[in-house]
Amino acid sequence: MNPEQLLDQRAIVELTVRYCWALDERNFEALRSIFSPDCTALYGRMHLVGVEQVMARCQRALEILDASQHSVSTHQVNIVGDSATCRCYFHAQHVRHGAASELDPSPNFVVAGRYEDDLVRTGQGWRIRRRVLANMWTHGNVHVVSPLAANQPAHGH
Repeated sequence: MNPEQLLDQRAIVELTVRYCWALDERNFEALRSIFSPDCTALYGRMHLVGVEQVMARCQRALEILDASQHSVSTHQVNIVGDSATCRCYFHAQHVRHGAASELDPSPNFVVAGRYEDDLVRTGQGWRIRRRVLANMWTHGNVHVVSPLAANQPAHGH
């Protein structure tokens, strides 16, 4: 790789890291600097079109939580001109104390999988044009991420 390609690769990896920080800090507005305005995203069975839908989906999914921690690793980046692909593993820990119950006392739910991204170089830097979130495994109390459990009283708060 030449120096320009190395810088591009680093910028793309950094973009995936910024996504994690935006989610965990609940800075959904920051997703505008990560996704292209006309992006598409496939999160499970949910097909989202446009950065506004991505922002709204992330906010709905995370606003019910007490905390989350997203991390990415093992990036593979392929750059061809002003387009690129990137795939990486993600590991996401979700915590909501109000979801714990006698049946499942854990306030934790973990999701792990892959992000498979198509990216485009813009005047403002690299942006995700298309993202596929591929879940590989989960562990813990699924009610932590269930909006239906959102009205349960929090334990220990």
